[in-house]
Amino acid sequence: MSEQIKPKVLITIFGATGDLAKRKLYPSIYRLLRNNTISKDFAVIGLARRGWSNEVFRDNVKESVEQAFGECEELDDFASHFHYQSFDVTDKTAYDRMKELVEQLESQYDTEGNRLFYLAMAPEFFGQIANSLQEYGLKETPGWTRLIIEKPFGHDLDSAKELNNQIRAAFDEEQIYRIDHYLGKQMVQNIEVIRFANGIFEHLWNNRFISNIQITSSETLGVEDRSRYYDDSGAIRDMVQNHMLQMVALLAMEPPISLTTDEVRSEKIKVMRALRELDLDQVHEYYVRGQYGHGVVNDKEVAGYRKESEDLIFSNTETFVAGKILIDNYRWAGVPFYIRTGKRMPEKRTKIVIEFKDIPMNLYFKSEREHHPNLLVINIQPDEGIALYLNAKKSGSEALAEPIELSYKQGAMPAINTPEAYEKLLYDCMIGDATNFTHWDEVALSWQYIDPILKVWEDEQPNFPNYESGSMGPKKSDELLNQDGNHWWEV
Repeated sequence: MSEQIKPKVLITIFGATGDLAKRKLYPSIYRLLRNNTISKDFAVIGLARRGWSNEVFRDNVKESVEQAFGECEELDDFASHFHYQSFDVTDKTAYDRMKELVEQLESQYDTEGNRLFYLAMAPEFFGQIANSLQEYGLKETPGWTRLIIEKPFGHDLDSAKELNNQIRAAFDEEQIYRIDHYLGKQMVQNIEVIRFANGIFEHLWNNRFISNIQITSSETLGVEDRSRYYDDSGAIRDMVQNHMLQMVALLAMEPPISLTTDEVRSEKIKVMRALRELDLDQVHEYYVRGQYGHGVVNDKEVAGYRKESEDLIFSNTETFVAGKILIDNYRWAGVPFYIRTGKRMPEKRTKIVIEFKDIPMNLYFKSEREHHPNLLVINIQPDEGIALYLNAKKSGSEALAEPIELSYKQGAMPAINTPEAYEKLLYDCMIGDATNFTHWDEVALSWQYIDPILKVWEDEQPNFPNYESGSMGPKKSDELLNQDGNHWWEV
C-alpha cells in the first residue's frame, strides 16, 4: 500500500472573517494536521476587510476549533501558523502587500511554493480576484497553484459562462476546483462503491428492476442570518442546481473504465447530457415550489419566511422544491428520479430511496394496498449508512409477509472518525485529485436544465406561503408522485 501524501502548502483564504471559514475551514485544517494528513510545513493567510491583527485572527481561529471539537491539544502551536492581512479586493496595492507576505511565509515554513487560494466570499469578486492573482505574479511559483471556488457558480447559464470566462482568463480548468461539499460526504462517495463493488445491486440498477428513485434533503432551519444571500438564490439555486443534480448523476452514471478523475467526470457528464429538458409549458407538470409559513419545528413555534426579515415581506423566493427528473438513455428510460429539498421541515436529513419493482403476483400480501416493495435506503446525513428493506414471514400461523430492515450505520462502528466533507475536499485539492469537484461541463449542463424552470417561476406570482413550518412541504409535492402511482417513502 502506498504511503499517504502529506502535502506542504500555503493556503490563502479570501473572506477569512466569514461564517464559512469559521465553521468549516479552520476546524478542517486543524483536523488535517492533528490526523497527520498534511505536513507541519504549512501556513494560512487570512484576508478580509476587518482591521484585525495576527493575535485577534489567531484567537478567532482557536475559538472556531474549540466550538467544533471542544478542548483541543496544541492549539496555540496550530494557530501560530495563521497570519492575517487586512485586504480590499478592489485595492490594487493590496496584492503587492499580499505577495510580500506569501513569499515571506513560503520561506519561513518551507512550503515548496505550493499555493492554494480559497475564495470564501461573494461570487461577484471571483473573476476580479482570479485575474489579479495572475496580474500581480501570485501564480508564478515553482510549486503548484490551485483555486477553490464556493457556490453559487453563476445565477443562470449566461452568468455562469461569463464568470467561467473571467476565471479561465487567469487559471486553467485543471487549476480550478469548484467545491460542492455534498461530494465530500462519506456516504455520497459511497454511492459509487455500493453500486460498482456489489454485483447484487449493479445487475439490478436499471429500468427493468427499479421503479423510481427518491432524493430528499430537508432542513429544520429557516434562513437565519442568510436572508440576503438566500433571497437571491432560493432553494433551486442553493440546492437543486448543484447538490441534488450531483447526486442524481452519481446514482445514474455508467460504470467508469477506471476511478480516475477524468473517467468518473466523463460518466457524470453523460448523465447531465441525457437529462430531459423541459419546455416552458411542462414546468408545472414536473416541478413544485413552496415557501414556508409559520408553524412548529422541534416543539418550538417559528415564524414564516416573510416574517424572518423586513426585506422578505413581499418575497416570492422558494424555500422548497420538489421535482421529477427523467433521464433519456438506455439504462434509465421511464424511471422517474424524484427530488425534494426544503427549509423548516420536521428533521434535518439527506437520504436516497431506491424503490425496486414488485414481482407480478405476490402471494404473501392480502391485497394490492398492503404490498411492500423492496427498498434500498442510503442515508447521507445525519445517520450515515445503508438499509435494505426485504419481506419476510410474519410471526404466527398465517402465511403473510412483513418488511424487515437489514441495516449498517457508519457511525455505529467503533473507532471510525468520519472526516468532515470540507476536510476531505481540502486534502483532495492539495494532492490534485479533482474527482469530487465539479467540472465546468457539469456546471453548464446543470444550468441548462434549470434555466427553463427559473424562467417560468420568475414570470409568475406564486401563492405563498403554501406549507407550514414543520411539515414535509406543499400538498402538491405529494400529488407530483401520486399522478405516477407513487408516494414519498418516509423510512
